[in-house]
Amino acid sequence: MTNSVNVPVVSPSRVQAIIWADDHLRLLDQRLLPMEERYIECHDAAQTATAIHDMVVRGAPAIGITAAFGIAVAARGGEALDHAEAILAASRPTAVNLHWALTRQGRLWRNGADARALLAEAQRIHAEDIAQNLRMAELGAALIEPGSTVLTHCNTGALATGGHGTALGVIRSAWAAGRLAQIYHTETRPWLQGARLTAWELKQDGIPARMIVDGAAAHLMQTQRVDWVIVGADRIAANGDTANKIGTYQLAVGARAHGVHFMVVAPTGTFDLNCADGAGIPIEQRAAGELTRLQGRQIAPARTDAYNPVFDVTPAALIDAIVCERGVIEKPDCTKIVQLLGEE
Repeated sequence: MTNSVNVPVVSPSRVQAIIWADDHLRLLDQRLLPMEERYIECHDAAQTATAIHDMVVRGAPAIGITAAFGIAVAARGGEALDHAEAILAASRPTAVNLHWALTRQGRLWRNGADARALLAEAQRIHAEDIAQNLRMAELGAALIEPGSTVLTHCNTGALATGGHGTALGVIRSAWAAGRLAQIYHTETRPWLQGARLTAWELKQDGIPARMIVDGAAAHLMQTQRVDWVIVGADRIAANGDTANKIGTYQLAVGARAHGVHFMVVAPTGTFDLNCADGAGIPIEQRAAGELTRLQGRQIAPARTDAYNPVFDVTPAALIDAIVCERGVIEKPDCTKIVQLLGEE
C-alpha cells in the first residue's frame, strides 16, 4: 500500500482487509470468509457504497476508512463529489464513523483539494485508525487482571478496522501480555461474524479461543468464570449509551446480573456528541431474508416474517468502561465524555 502520511500503516495482525492498489480500492470480501479469501475492486463511489451496504466490508471503523477511500476513487475518476458523498452516506445509517470520515474528506474537497490530497487524507485516516487501535489495546489490556477470562461478540478485529482491532485488539494485546486464561466469542447471528470472522482472525494469529452460540452467554456467565465482556461500538451517544451489534445489550444485562465487567472499545470517531442519548441513534433494519435464509438456503417456512434490527443500544449505566485512544472513561456519563474529548 502506498503510504503518503507520517503515521505508518502497519498492523501487527496478518489480516489486511482494506488495501489501496495504485489507482483503486481492494476490499477483502468478508461475506466469503472463512471458506474463500477473495478481494473485490472498487473503482468508483457507487461500487464502494455497494460494498459497504452489502457487507463486503463491515465494522464501524472499517466502514469509515472505506468511505474515505470511496471519495478518493471518485475524485480520481472525475465524479461529482457531492453525489459521491451522498451515495456513500446512504450506504449504512448507524455507523457514525462513516459520516465522520465523509465530513473530514468533505472539508478538503470543498476547499479545493485535488484527488491526490483526498487520497493522502484517506491513507491518513487509515493509518490513524491503526495507531488508535494499538493505543486502545494497550489501555484496555491494562484493565484486565492476569488469568482472566473474556467474552466478545461479533467481529471487532482487523477485519472491522484499519488493523489490529478495537475489542479484539484489546484481546490480542492482553493475550500477548499473558493476561488471559480463556477467550470466548459468540457465533453472532444472523451473519455469523463471530463464527466466520473472529474465529478466522484468531486462527490467523495463532490465538486459541472457544465459540458459543449467542443464546449460551448467560449460561456461560452463570456456570463458568467470566471476568470481562469486551465489545466494540458503531455509535456512542453523548451520555455514553452505545449502539453495537444486535445482542450486545443482552450481554450487558447478563454481565450486570452475574457480576461480570463490561468494556466498550471504540475510537473517538465513534462518539456522536450531537446525539444526546441512545434514543436518538438510528437503528438499521435489514431484510427478513437474512434471518429466514442461511448461506442461500431457506431455513424457515416460506413467507415467514421477521424483525431484523442489526444493532441495539446498551445504556451507559451497564457499561463499566469505555476505552478510546485518549483514555479510559469509567462509569461513563456526559460530563466524563466531554471532559475526555475536550469538546463542549
